[in-house]
Amino acid sequence: MSTGFVAKLQFLSPAAGAVLALALAVAPAAAQPRLHVPSPDWRDQILFFVMTDRFADGDPANNDQGAGEYRPGERSRYQGGDFKGLVDRLDYIRGLGATALWITPPVANQWLSPDGSYSGYHGYWAQHFKQVDPHLGTLADYQRLSDALHRQGLYLVQDIVVNHTGNFFSYGAGWRADDAQRAWRAFQPHAGSPPVPRPSQPPFDQNDPRDPAQRAAGIYHWTPDIADYTNAVQEATFQMSGLDDLNTENPVVRRALRESFGYWVREVGVDAFRVDTAFYVPPDFFDDFLRSRDAAAPGIEHVARATGRERFFTFGEGFGIDKPFRDEQAKKIDRWLREGGRPGGRPLMPGMLNFPLYGAFGDAFARGRPPAELAHRIRQTMALHAEPHRMPTFVDNHDVDRFLKGGTLPGLRQALLAMMTLPGIPVLYYGTEQGFTEPRASMFAAGWGSGGRDHYDTQAPLYRDIAAMAALRRGSQGRSVFTRGVPRVLHAEAAAPGAVAWAMEHREGGAPQRALVVLNTADQPALLPAVRTGWAAGTVLVGAYGLDGTPARHVVGAGGRLTLALAARSGQVWHAVAPRADAASAAPPTSRQAAPQLRALPSTRVRGDFAVQGQVPAGAAGAWRLVVDGDLARATPLQPDAQGRFRATVDTGAMADPTVAHQLTVWAEGQPAAAPLAFRVDRPWALAARADDPAGDDTGALGPHAGRYVYPTDPSWGPNRQMDLRAVSAFAAGGALRLELGTQRLTTSWNPANGFDHVLFTVFIELPDEGPGSALMPLQDGALPDGLTWHRRLRVGGWSNALFAHEGASATHEGRPIAPGAAVQVDTARHTVTLTLPAAALGGRRSLAGARVWVTTWDYDAGYRSVAPEAGAHTMGGAPLGAPKVMDASPVLRLR
Repeated sequence: MSTGFVAKLQFLSPAAGAVLALALAVAPAAAQPRLHVPSPDWRDQILFFVMTDRFADGDPANNDQGAGEYRPGERSRYQGGDFKGLVDRLDYIRGLGATALWITPPVANQWLSPDGSYSGYHGYWAQHFKQVDPHLGTLADYQRLSDALHRQGLYLVQDIVVNHTGNFFSYGAGWRADDAQRAWRAFQPHAGSPPVPRPSQPPFDQNDPRDPAQRAAGIYHWTPDIADYTNAVQEATFQMSGLDDLNTENPVVRRALRESFGYWVREVGVDAFRVDTAFYVPPDFFDDFLRSRDAAAPGIEHVARATGRERFFTFGEGFGIDKPFRDEQAKKIDRWLREGGRPGGRPLMPGMLNFPLYGAFGDAFARGRPPAELAHRIRQTMALHAEPHRMPTFVDNHDVDRFLKGGTLPGLRQALLAMMTLPGIPVLYYGTEQGFTEPRASMFAAGWGSGGRDHYDTQAPLYRDIAAMAALRRGSQGRSVFTRGVPRVLHAEAAAPGAVAWAMEHREGGAPQRALVVLNTADQPALLPAVRTGWAAGTVLVGAYGLDGTPARHVVGAGGRLTLALAARSGQVWHAVAPRADAASAAPPTSRQAAPQLRALPSTRVRGDFAVQGQVPAGAAGAWRLVVDGDLARATPLQPDAQGRFRATVDTGAMADPTVAHQLTVWAEGQPAAAPLAFRVDRPWALAARADDPAGDDTGALGPHAGRYVYPTDPSWGPNRQMDLRAVSAFAAGGALRLELGTQRLTTSWNPANGFDHVLFTVFIELPDEGPGSALMPLQDGALPDGLTWHRRLRVGGWSNALFAHEGASATHEGRPIAPGAAVQVDTARHTVTLTLPAAALGGRRSLAGARVWVTTWDYDAGYRSVAPEAGAHTMGGAPLGAPKVMDASPVLRLR
C-alpha cells in the first residue's frame, strides 16, 4: 500500500486507521473481491435505478420469511427480487448503456405496516441500518453484487434513509408538543408488523417516550404526521405518512447514522448514496454527515477516501415541482446543495435530483404544454445551480406515474432524448426500456404486474433506442459535449406544442465541441422558423442521431439563421462543424436566399381575427404559407402578386389565453422563413354552465350500493371529506374549456405535486358533432348517466394529469393518450381546483356550445383505489369488490 494511500487514513485514530489499512491489504489482490475502486467523474455516468424486489428473483429460497409478507402477484407485498437476481442480469443493464446501478435501500426493514395492509418490499422502512434485509440475500451476496459490478466497469449506488425509520409508533388526537407521552401509541402486540416491535439497532430502539431515559435521549421527534407541508417546523420534525421521524439535530443520532452508512462503503464498496426524503432533514445535517472529522464515526466522504474513492457522490431527493415559469421549488432544492442556496455558500450535498426538470419533461412531452416552459426550466437550471451537471435527471420513477401511464411512446422517446442531451446525470428507471406503464411492476414472470412473463428483451425497440442515445451521450471517449457542455436555448414554441431547439457547447483542450438538438413536441409537422444559431453562416450540421433515422446534413444560412421543417414528434441531433474558408460559395442556394418580410402589426394585442401583410422575394419558387405558432398542418396558403406582395387573415378562434405570446411567419419549402412577428389574443371567458352539488353526498354515486360508501380509515381522510364535490362551473372561450371544481376541503397530507391529494377528478366530455363516443368508464367499473358518451376523458389527481380520447377505450384501458393536457390551478383557501383545456385538446373547434361534461371523484394510487365491504387504511368501504369507483358526481352539465 502506498504511503499516499495510508496518509488518507490520518484523520482516524491510529488504531482505527491501522485496522482499516490492514483490512484492505491483507489478502492477495487476486483473492479479494473487487469492492473498492476509484470514483468516476459522475458527470459522465448514466444510472439504472431498480426496485430490487421487483427486478429479478435469483434465489427463491429467500422470498418468504414466514410473516405473511410474501404474496407473489399482489402489488403491496414482497415479490422476490434479490441481489443474486441483479448479478444475473448485469449484462442486460450494461447493454442498455448504464454505467451505474442504483438500488433501493437494502437494509433490514419493517416487513408489514401495523395494520398489515402493506409491506416494506421497497426498503424505505428501516428497522436496522447495518443489516441486510433477508429477502434480498446476505451481506456476502451484497458484496458479490458490488464485486460483479466493479469487474464490469460499473458502479454501485445505494439508496439510504436518514429522515425516519419504519412506522413503530404514532400519535392520536390530543397530541401536545410539550408532553411527549400524551396520545402516544405503540403498535403492539406486533404480530401485524414483523419482524420486530421496534428498531433492533441502538440507539434507534429508544422509541418509547413513556420511559424517562428514552424520552430524554431524544432519538426521535415526538410528533404526529405532517398536516401542512408549507410549515417548515412540521416538514423538518413531524412524521411523514406515519414514519417515525429521527431527531437529526441530535449529535447521537448524527453519529449513529454516519457510522451506519459508512459501514456500507467499507464493507460492501458502495460508490454513491442517494438520500431519500432529504427535504425533511435540515440542510446542515449533510455537511456533518459527509464531512465530520469525528474519528469514531467519520463523515462518509472521509470513509470513502480511505477506500480510494476521491469523489464519493451523494445526491438527495427533494420532491418539488415548479409551476410554469416559477422557481420556488428549484430554489428550495438549491438550499440542500449549498448553504442558504446562495452563490459561494458552504457545499452541502454534491447533487439533488432535478424534480423541476422532471416536471417540465412531463409537461412538454406527455401533456402537450408549450415547450417554452421546458426552455425556461433549462435556462433556470443553469442559472440557479452551481453544478447542474451533477444533478441527476429522470423522466419517471417509483414514486410517480410511469411516463406511459398518460403519455405516448413518441413522447417518451423525445423525453429520453432530451434527458440524454442536457446537463445532469441521466437516470433510467427499470422497465422504461420495456414500455412499462405501472411504476412498480415486476420484470420477472412470477412477480406482480409482469403479465406472467419475463421482460428482459434486449431487442425491444425502447431498449435499443435508449442504448443508442446512451452511446450518443458518452461519445467515443466516454464523455462528450452532452455530458460536459452548456445548453443555449435557441427557440421554444410559446403557444402550443411545437419546436424546441438548443445548442450544446463545450471547450476542453482543443477546438470547441458544438451540437444542435431539435425536437417537435406536436403531433403534426412544425416549423423551426429562422432561428439565430449564434454560429457563422456556412457552419455545417452533420447528422449524429435521430429518433427516425440519422438526420440530413444542413448548413447554417445568412446571419447565422436556420429554418427547418420538422416531422411530427421528431427528435434530431447534429454536430456543428466550423465553416470552411469557401463556405459562402459552397453553401446551398437556400442559405443565401433573401428572406420574406412581414409588415409590423398595428397592435400586438388583438381581440379576434386580423389581417397581416408582407412580401416574399419576387420570383422565388415555392408554395408560400402563413404559419402561426409553427403549425404547418394548419398553415394558410398565400397568393403573392407579381411583386411578391400578399395579404392574409389570421384565424384566432382557438386562441384563448391572453398571457400566451403567439407567433406568425411566412415560409415555403426550400426557402428561409420570415423573422417571426409576435401577438397576443384577448378573448374573455364566459360562464357556459354551473351546477351545485349537495354537501355530504360523498357516499357513492353509482350502482346498488350508492349511499353506503365510506372513506378509508386512515385519519388523513376522516372529517376532511376531500371527495365531496360541492360545485362545478364551466367556462368557455371559443373552443377552450375551463372547469372550476369546488370541494368540501382540499388537503396536502402527502405533499402532492399538483397541490392537492386524497381526491382524483375524472372528467368525461362529450363533444358536439364528433360522432359516436364511448359509454364506458375505464377502470371505474361504472356506467355513464343520462345517455352520455365521451370523446375526451381527463384524469387529474395529486400526482396524475392525463387526457385521453375515446378510441380504444374499454373497461380496462383508458383510451388513446392525447395532448395538450390540462393546466391545473389550486386555490386552497376556497378548496377549489381549476382545470383548463386549450381548444387544441378538444378538436380545435371555435365553440363548445352543446358539449356535455360530467365530473366524478375517487382517489388514486398508481390506479383507482380499491373498494371493499369493510374500509381499510387506504381502501374505500361499503361496497363489494368490483362496485363502481365513484364517491361523488356532479349533474351532467350542458354548455351553452
